[in-house]
Amino acid sequence: MNAPPAWQALHDAAVERGERHYIDPETGYVVFTELQHLDRGTCCGSACRHCPYEHENVPENRRKPQILR
Repeated sequence: MNAPPAWQALHDAAVERGERHYIDPETGYVVFTELQHLDRGTCCGSACRHCPYEHENVPENRRKPQILR
């Protein structure tokens, strides 16, 4: 069994604290948490890592094979 990616624990901890973003440890990019996306209210179409809307507005050719939250 593969270990979860390092960012998963960061996301979970940020959500637990009520935070809207965290820093990806591999890229240094700011990544929105699921909470930020829920506040937005709809999928923005950018194929975000933690999209709670199942990437509904993302074009088929850009959709990830697995929804990550």
